Amino acid sequence: MSGPVSLQIDRLVLRGIDPADQRALADGLKTELARVLADPSMRAAMLRSRRTPVLRLSRMTMEPGMAGARALGKGVAKAIGKGMQP
Repeated sequence: MSGPVSLQIDRLVLRGIDPADQRALADGLKTELARVLADPSMRAAMLRSRRTPVLRLSRMTMEPGMAGARALGKGVAKAIGKGMQP
C-alpha cells in the first residue's frame, strides 16, 4: 500500500494519569503508533478500509513517573495495532 495511513482517535480515556505525565504518555503513544502503522504486515492488513468505532483495550498498569507513562503509551499503541488487525 502506498500513501499515508490515516488514523483518527476521537477520544482516549485514561483514568489516574498524573497531569505531569500526560506529555510523556502522548509521546510514547505517537512514537509507537508510527512504528506499528509503518510495519509492512500492518499496512497490508489495512488495504481494506475499515472503521472501528470503539476499541476497548484490556486493563494496563503504569509504573510511576514519565518513563512509566511513556511505556504505557507504547503499550496502548501496540494494543491498538493488534485491535486493528482483522
